Amino acid sequence: MLLMSLFTISLPLKNPVLQFSLLLFIILFVPLFLNRLKIPNLVSLILAGTVVGPHGLNLMLRDSSILLFGTVGLLYIMFLAGLEIDVEDFRKNSGKSTLFGLYTFFISIALGVVVGLYVLQFPLLSSILIGSIFASHTLIVYPVISKLGIAKDKAVTIAIGGTMITDTLALLVLAIVSGLAEGGITGLFWLRLTIGIMLFGSIVLFFFPVVARWFFKRFEDNVLQYLFVLALVFFSGFLAEAAGVEAIIGAFLGGLALNSLIPQTSALMNRIRFVGNAIFIPFFLIGVGMLIDIRAVFKDFNAIKVAVVITVAASAAKYLSAWITQKLFGFSLDQRRLIFGLISAHAAVALATVLIGYNIIIGKAPDGSPLRLLNENVLNGTILFILVTCILATVIGQKGAHNIAVTETADDVSEKSNTGECERILIPLNDDSTIDELVNLSVTIKSLRRRHNIYAVHVADHCMSDEAVKKKAGALLEKAEIAASSSDNILTPLLRYDNNVANGIAGVIRERNISDLIMELHQKNSVTASFLGSSSEGILGRCNVTTFIYRPVQPLATIRRTILLIPDEAENEIGFSLWMQKVINIVRNNGTRLVVYANKPVLGILRKSQSWRFFISDYKLFRDWDNFPALAREVQNDDNIIIVMSRKNHLSYHHKMSRIPFYLNKYFRNTSFILVYPVQSGMPDDGCEIAPAEPVSKALDRILDLGKQIEKIYRKKPVESSSEQ
Repeated sequence: MLLMSLFTISLPLKNPVLQFSLLLFIILFVPLFLNRLKIPNLVSLILAGTVVGPHGLNLMLRDSSILLFGTVGLLYIMFLAGLEIDVEDFRKNSGKSTLFGLYTFFISIALGVVVGLYVLQFPLLSSILIGSIFASHTLIVYPVISKLGIAKDKAVTIAIGGTMITDTLALLVLAIVSGLAEGGITGLFWLRLTIGIMLFGSIVLFFFPVVARWFFKRFEDNVLQYLFVLALVFFSGFLAEAAGVEAIIGAFLGGLALNSLIPQTSALMNRIRFVGNAIFIPFFLIGVGMLIDIRAVFKDFNAIKVAVVITVAASAAKYLSAWITQKLFGFSLDQRRLIFGLISAHAAVALATVLIGYNIIIGKAPDGSPLRLLNENVLNGTILFILVTCILATVIGQKGAHNIAVTETADDVSEKSNTGECERILIPLNDDSTIDELVNLSVTIKSLRRRHNIYAVHVADHCMSDEAVKKKAGALLEKAEIAASSSDNILTPLLRYDNNVANGIAGVIRERNISDLIMELHQKNSVTASFLGSSSEGILGRCNVTTFIYRPVQPLATIRRTILLIPDEAENEIGFSLWMQKVINIVRNNGTRLVVYANKPVLGILRKSQSWRFFISDYKLFRDWDNFPALAREVQNDDNIIIVMSRKNHLSYHHKMSRIPFYLNKYFRNTSFILVYPVQSGMPDDGCEIAPAEPVSKALDRILDLGKQIEKIYRKKPVESSSEQ
């Protein structure tokens, strides 16, 4: 009976389990097979949707479930674009993005109107609507850019910013044309649209970050955080629709609002990318393919004519915009390809526009049939137009993105090999309550893209039982491994036996050629007069690596501003550039503002730096290290303080540093801080100097004393026995 039921399955499929299974097999296997033919993944999924859709083999209908997941996928693409964009670069290039969006829009719509009026012989309103189809585009190439890690490229930033301008204006034209065709537009329309957009933008950009920061501080559960982010994103899409614009604009602004709260290196960002790339975005691409009916296009020559004309004209308009951008901003050929790939694909907005135009009836034809704003030939031609532009954009955009990624990787390898830098980060573990934040900091300060340059060590005492050691160390190291893997990094766990914790850590630093050491200070602990105790001071005294001593009061992702205190002569230390780059990485990856307190020489160096000054928001003169009470008045909630320290008797050390524990305990007990000890001259050049093992020497002394006592006993024993006899 089971076999009979399998062979009597009717098409299209109705069983939701079978439908979902088929979609997953498509997502899994179709790109693998078509990649052998050099067909990009995005194109292969669109083609697969065409084959299995209602206009192909009719295996599946484009029903409500496909529409739901497709809508989620489209909003997800826009959300990722807002989330991954470099906000600082976006602000600095906002003028360029606006200019790019404006001339891209006007070039496209002007060419569309000309083509509609003089080539396709459409009336004015229909031609303007054709122009709005030319102007709008969908960022289907963005997932490729995200995977290749070039989302922060300047060309990408300008193209995405321009996309918001172009799509918003195109949708505004659609609303105006629809209103004029259906009876006119009144002043109430403009008033409602203006007020709606202002309210929507204010809520998303100002209220959402406040709510999200509050939530992330109080709830650390990974599932809750992910669901919270999705809820905000789709609610922002709903608010956009309520304001009179498309939901994709709301999704982009939602990503922009959460940008600084979800670092690129965080576990939450990794989950967002993973779910989107694995499920939602492929569903959207398959849904786009299901729209395409190749047979309908070839039924009428006029439909083919419309498809060819609008495809060539729209692609020419986008190419012209990309070419102007390349010449205007000095971009490379690959950056031009990348921009063209981002702005030349037409899918969701174009489809929405043509369907709205097709459903608007503006009169009756002489034969009594309804006269539509956009006729059936435009509807069918647009379907082929979507397929061709998506393929063209993917092929060209992916080529440019791949070349840029290869170039960046080569430059990165060349730079690291020239400087001889070998970045290896070590985290000593002893308390499981701060492991997540320590691993998070280690991922945040990384300069290299390598996934396996983080180490965690637990130093165990010889006196403890082997079973107890393995149980405690296993729990700590496993938690660290899970925390690292959730951000797509590989952590190497190490177990070290040593009676002296400092010696154990120093040994690992020397053997593994560690460059950066991250140590914990639990939130409940006070900073003692000797800072962190004898073992930590022993490490600082013998290990010449950049050391970060971290006390997390709140998650690093919820920090608004980083305050950096730099002592005199720090710029003359050999490790100045090493720790400074790590601080810049923290600011860049978390999207926080950086305020530097230092003397004039240091501030002058930072202002002239070509690579660091762009990340510094403010420079403040700070010479008196006894003036911490004044600094405490300037520190706000959600600030993180980074204090650059020095080992005793070194160039940047001064006696006032001995009072910093007192200031930290008195003024900054509820503030996260990091103490940075730089690489300094006069220290071991090859890592760490292992101190003599005092416990072993004492044990040897005790053994020698015991031997002498035994010898005395045996010398006395015969005499005593003879006297007794």
